[in-house]
Amino acid sequence: MNQRIAVRAIIRKDEKTLLLRRANGRPTILGKYELPGGRLEYGEQPEDALGRYLSDEAGLIIQSSQLFDVVSYIDYDDRDMQYVFILYLVSLGVNGSKVVLSDNYDHYIWKKVSDVQQEQITESSKLLLGISQQQIQSVKKEELIGNDVTETTNTDHVIIYSDGGSRGNPGPSASGFVVMNSQEHVIHEGGMYLGITTNNQAEYHGVRLGLEKALEMGARTVDFRIDSLLVVNQMNGIYTIKNRELWPIHERIQELAKKFDKVTFTHVKREFNQLADGMVNKILNAHANQ
Repeated sequence: MNQRIAVRAIIRKDEKTLLLRRANGRPTILGKYELPGGRLEYGEQPEDALGRYLSDEAGLIIQSSQLFDVVSYIDYDDRDMQYVFILYLVSLGVNGSKVVLSDNYDHYIWKKVSDVQQEQITESSKLLLGISQQQIQSVKKEELIGNDVTETTNTDHVIIYSDGGSRGNPGPSASGFVVMNSQEHVIHEGGMYLGITTNNQAEYHGVRLGLEKALEMGARTVDFRIDSLLVVNQMNGIYTIKNRELWPIHERIQELAKKFDKVTFTHVKREFNQLADGMVNKILNAHANQ
């Protein structure tokens, strides 16, 4: 598998984010909006690439930049290509905030992420914008196995945060997951006590439970966000699964995934997976108190 490293900038003004519309490129990105940025050249530092792209493609001058996250992404137009996005929060200089587009873009907008139409942006920008909007929250519902939290009118596309944990590895284990709609509103949260098992098995069961719920809800596309890099890389086919105990769960997940139009797996930092992690700990604590 080939790997490509790219930088992307989150530039905000009055709670709105800057997006640029592609004037060229392959059909799946042509005419769609994306975050400013581009690929690193050989030997180039990410901060230098960020400054170069913002200047050349949008006429912008960086005042300050802060590393926000590093995210892996499989390009589904080309399954042999894995992108690694280095995501920055960027502040612009007073004299360098006027947008002047290159020939690679034909329009720009400042838009609240919640107001962006999903079909108007590239697949990778959907992922990066979703991560940029994540907020650490606490689980409030008392139900351990499942809760429908809010009503939603459209569940064709869902985002699932899943997690699993074992106190002892192996030891008492549980899996948890949270389903969100495309606006990242929680619509279901659930989980299961697994008995004595390992961390990795618990992580995989979290994915399984999330997929089973998404299928029940009628979802067609699912974006998983998981803090286990091992699970993400195994599900994306980057790593092979050597632990035979994981094979049956992995095969079950693959069978479920075939029932959807698309299922993606993306790694996120642990602090952005607090809802699913909270479900796991809630279930383990309840079992320990019984």
